[in-house]
This record gives sequence, C-alpha cells and structure tokens, in this order.
Amino acid sequence: MRASDQMSEAAAEPLVQRAADARGVITLTLNRPQAFNALSEALLATLQAELDALSADATVRVVVLAAQGKAFCAGHDLKEMRARPALEYYQRLFAQCTRMMLSLRRLPVPVIARVQGTATAAGCQLVAQCDLAVAASTARFAVSGINLGLFCSTPSVPLARNVPRKQAFEMLVSGEFIDAAQAQLRGLVNRVVESAQLDAEVEALVASILAKPRAAVAMGKELFYRQVELGMEAAYAAAGETMACNMMDPAALEGVQAFIEKRKPRW
Repeated sequence: MRASDQMSEAAAEPLVQRAADARGVITLTLNRPQAFNALSEALLATLQAELDALSADATVRVVVLAAQGKAFCAGHDLKEMRARPALEYYQRLFAQCTRMMLSLRRLPVPVIARVQGTATAAGCQLVAQCDLAVAASTARFAVSGINLGLFCSTPSVPLARNVPRKQAFEMLVSGEFIDAAQAQLRGLVNRVVESAQLDAEVEALVASILAKPRAAVAMGKELFYRQVELGMEAAYAAAGETMACNMMDPAALEGVQAFIEKRKPRW
C-alpha cells in the first residue's frame, strides 16, 4: 500500500478502537470489518502505536484484543501484498508484523484475545500470540495460506508453541479449519462459550487477573515465556531467581503474611 493510501485508510475511521475503564482494563478493537479485519500496513502501524503506548503505562492491568464484524482477523491484506511483488517489500512487511506480535508478548500484563469470529492465517497467529484466548462457540480457526501456495511460516511460530507439533503441522499443511471446541482441545484457546456469553466470560477472566498483584503477574509473564525456550536446568535457575525477587516484592510479603494470619491480603 502506498503511503498516501495508508494515510487515507487511517483517516477514514479509527483502525483500532481503544476503550479503557477505571480498573486499568484496556480493550483494543480491530476496526476493519469490511475487510474482515485484515492486517493492512496501516492497521499494523496503528496497533503497534497502541501497544507501544500501553507498554509505558503503569496503570494498565489487562489488555483485551477484540474485533468488529463477522471475522476476528482474516490475516494479512492479500490485495495489498499482491500489489507490490518485491522481496524487499515483503521482508519489511513481515518484519513489521513480527514486531507487533512480539510487542504483545513483551507487554508486562496479560493480553486476552476475544475471538467472536473466524481467525485465519496471521489472524490465527494473533490468537496464538496472545497470552489467553476466549472464543465464541461459532469461531473457526485456520492457518490457510498453504491453500494459496503460501506456507504460513510466521503464524507457525506461536501456533507450534500453543498446539502439539503434529496437530500444528497438520493445520499448516492442510489449511483446514478447526472449530472452537477443537481449538480449545488442542490448546489454542482457553475457554469457549456461546456468543451471547462471550463478554461475560472475558470479564470473568479479567476479574480473576485483577485480583492478583500487578508486579507478580508481570514478573511471572516475563519468566514464563523465557523459561520455555531454555533447557530444564537453565529454566530452573531463571525461575528460582524470579521467585526470589518476587518474594521481596511488598505484595508477596503481604500475601504470605495474610496467609499466615488467615486473612485476606491488603493489596
């Protein structure tokens, strides 16, 4: 997409709607329903700007990633991609997408995908990249690039870290859809509910997180993803150091003292 086209799209209406409440819960809603929330360059840039701002905001406790329309996200904008068949452009585009995906992981707070519809290719990647996911029972998931002759290489990275390898590879080489129940069984999403209950289920998960100290959750998230990439001995060393530092946090000291005194912690 040309720079002028990106500016035109961004100016038409917010590509990402942002809502915040007094508890520090931020909801970012993808807002390209007419394009099934495909990840155009402009949408990627807008989402990146939002994530950069959130990373520096100590009042944020939870981020919910939602979407408008029938689809959660249809992946990359194929029309935009096909219009510029140049290796340098594609390298830059996928680097831009990778940076955004990693920003989700690097946020010090949990990110919950609220999946109301279809999530395909990089849209399925987006679900897998979030820390948690709640899906409507009607949602469907696929890494379907192979059907177009394009193996979903970048989506395979978080997919293979969510789903057992043989099941992940089957999805990648078949391009076939799985339903929400299968996605939950395979570990791609945490919870599946009827569409009418989706917001309530997301809120239940949010409330559970908010009941815990932010510092402990932040330390835990960082360690969780770091240790899974390590061997067992190195993972234990990293985890032990994190637990020791966590134990020195005032919230943990108060939590342990409250347990000893058989009372609720005063956080």
